[in-house]
Amino acid sequence: MSEPLKIVFAGTPDFAAAHLQALLDSEHRVIAVYTQPDRPAGRGKKLLASPVKELALQHDLSVYQPQSLRDADAQSELQALGADIMVVVAYGLILPQAVLDIPRLGCVNVHASLLPRWRGAAPIQRAIEAGDPESGVAIMQMEAGLDTGPVLVERRCPISAGETGGSLHDKLAQLGGPALLEALQQLSAGSASPQPQDDSSANYAAKISKEEARIDWQRPAVEIERTIRAFNPFPVCWTTVADDKGEQRLRIYRAQLERGCHSDEPGTIIGADAEGILVACGREALRLQQLQLPGKKALSADELLRGHAQLLAPGTRLGQS
Repeated sequence: MSEPLKIVFAGTPDFAAAHLQALLDSEHRVIAVYTQPDRPAGRGKKLLASPVKELALQHDLSVYQPQSLRDADAQSELQALGADIMVVVAYGLILPQAVLDIPRLGCVNVHASLLPRWRGAAPIQRAIEAGDPESGVAIMQMEAGLDTGPVLVERRCPISAGETGGSLHDKLAQLGGPALLEALQQLSAGSASPQPQDDSSANYAAKISKEEARIDWQRPAVEIERTIRAFNPFPVCWTTVADDKGEQRLRIYRAQLERGCHSDEPGTIIGADAEGILVACGREALRLQQLQLPGKKALSADELLRGHAQLLAPGTRLGQS
């Protein structure tokens, strides 16, 4: 028989807020929320609260925003809350062992990947980029290592042919809430049976840099197409195109793989019409279908060519700088 738990929740972005909402809708009691300090954002660089903080304040929850959980004062503050368990979802701060030991039932993490397939900061994007056929959510008992703890509950979902980082994020956010509640029920009832991970099967999902999103047209088209989907909506893949005013950055949101051989230099526009802008790659070609010029909104290739046909004419080389 399980009992409602007193929960401290730690998380920051939208993905975490979806899981906080699942807890708020459950029998459990969220007694406090930890989230990253407010960050400057936008042109005015005004301090912006995280999605988790905004949701917590809407429900009159106490919010804590320490710069670190390594100092004794922050740890004493957490201990004084008397939580049964701490739920961590994309928090962004490292939890030292002293913190992991504070709650009666320890700390659990909602990880946006199957484990141990992808450990680290960007498992959603890395799964798509690698061409994985499936992804999922793992509810894990936390330990000091990076995403190394035993798995309590796992939920799987296929990665579809047109999957983007954004669409997979939303799928996993929906999967994670029920999986988290199941894990909490098991822990509360004393029926959990955590499964250790096989470290030999682990891969590191490194944080994505904006420079990494620059397209290398020497790569095979199939790899570039996967990266374009993985990095949509952030950081968005890009290349450069030159005109008489200089070089412009061209962002690419959607592209289609075109099978077949070609003899053009990688990065060369082979054709441009309403169906898309066909670009030679190191192997095969890509048809760019949704693009964005600086200061403009993202447009279909057909719309973009109506005003910029000369800029993207066949024979033009992309990404030359």
